[in-house]
Amino acid sequence: MALESMTGFAACDGETDGARWRWEARSVNGRGLDLRLRLADGWEALEPEVRRRAAALGRGSVSITLKIDAAADAARPSLDRAALALAVAAAAEARAAAEAAGLPTAPIAPERLLAVRGVMETRRPDAATDAEATRAALLDGLDRLLAALTAMRRDEGARLGEALAAILDAVEAETARAEAAHAAQAAAAPARLREKVAALLGAGAEVAEDRLAQELALLAVKADVREEIDRLRVHVAAARALLAGREPAGRKLDFLTQEFNREANTLCAKAASPALTDAGLALKVLVDQMREQAANLA
Repeated sequence: MALESMTGFAACDGETDGARWRWEARSVNGRGLDLRLRLADGWEALEPEVRRRAAALGRGSVSITLKIDAAADAARPSLDRAALALAVAAAAEARAAAEAAGLPTAPIAPERLLAVRGVMETRRPDAATDAEATRAALLDGLDRLLAALTAMRRDEGARLGEALAAILDAVEAETARAEAAHAAQAAAAPARLREKVAALLGAGAEVAEDRLAQELALLAVKADVREEIDRLRVHVAAARALLAGREPAGRKLDFLTQEFNREANTLCAKAASPALTDAGLALKVLVDQMREQAANLA
């Protein structure tokens, strides 16, 4: 299953036995599948079947409308073949009698036979047969409507997938930048600690190396963001797998963005250098962009 957006529009028109109809569907974001139907008068019985077939959309707030032209019930003319045969036989008999009497005759135009009363009748189609044919045509149109809506949602989903892939690339780059900033921060920590101790105790003051080592160890533990960096990389791999997978990705990506945000927040909280803080803030911006895009996926 390709990535699918929850946004789309589709329409389908048709005509059956003189009945002109039109299906329309509009889809926007929704937490689940919220179907809103507006069916033409007299066709409300289609609702259960419409809901059953539309369930394949999965997620989204979807409005489906059916409109039917009121002229659909108009009667239509039909040929009564038995009456036509009687008219033809009567015309032939009259012609033979006229010729026997020596009266002149002329060919009879077919349209004059159609004008004979009863040959062409305006009949209303059988209501049951007509309704069943229209129902079948409407459901066929519904299937085409849903297929068109799904195609549009998948086209939009493909573009969202490209946008999300680009964001994940940027997240990966910022994670690498955060790792480099963390390494630089850890390397500079001993010198910074010595400067702070010297400032507190006065120039030339001496501090026991074991005490300094303990303080450095505590600082290293508090400022260590290697776990956050590792988890960010794991989340990137998981998100890419979702984008490439065959299952609906929207809900899972929404959950992953929460995890991304948690790691970025922790990274910012532990940052002790402008470079690491900058990388953490950049990650938070990217995570917000990812959340906005993922919210559109079914």
